[in-house]
Amino acid sequence: MIAVEVAYGLKNQQLIIPLVVPIGCTVEETILQSGILQHFPDIDLLLNKVGIFGQLVALSQPLKAGDRVEVYRPLKMDPKQARVLRARKVL
Repeated sequence: MIAVEVAYGLKNQQLIIPLVVPIGCTVEETILQSGILQHFPDIDLLLNKVGIFGQLVALSQPLKAGDRVEVYRPLKMDPKQARVLRARKVL
């Protein structure tokens, strides 16, 4: 068994769930076991990207002890476009 965490955050609410899973458990299995989908029903694993410590990974990625699985929110706007719009407002 290994200790891992599953994390998800909204603008005003974040949740990190520690849990112990079997060795070889995948990102998807861990997310499902964590119960985070019940806390945030808007998460869709077919749409939301996932990562481990900021690095994108596949749902089938096996975990190592100490990994933090992160479920990412979809971007509302391309970051490059957002910077352009902010720059225009400053000028």
